[in-house]
Amino acid sequence: MSTENYLNHPTFGLLFRVCLVDGSKELFATLYAQRLFFLVTTSSSNGLIFEPIGRGDARMLLENRLRILRRAGQYSEYDQLQKTYQQTFK
Repeated sequence: MSTENYLNHPTFGLLFRVCLVDGSKELFATLYAQRLFFLVTTSSSNGLIFEPIGRGDARMLLENRLRILRRAGQYSEYDQLQKTYQQTFK
């Protein structure tokens, strides 16, 4: 089973999901360059809302998610997200 999720942004094309931020928010990045980041909120009234965010903010969101996973003892998901972190920000 694949855990990869993709969205098609109207301007920037295919985005891949970096991580879940909370119940209705997810962090996405452009597929090829991984330089543009978007906080995507799912809203029942407005559908998908794309909010562009800076690289530093995206890194902070990912680091916060890593902390949450580590504290919850979800080590397989933590290890997978740690690899994504290394590929994206190192």
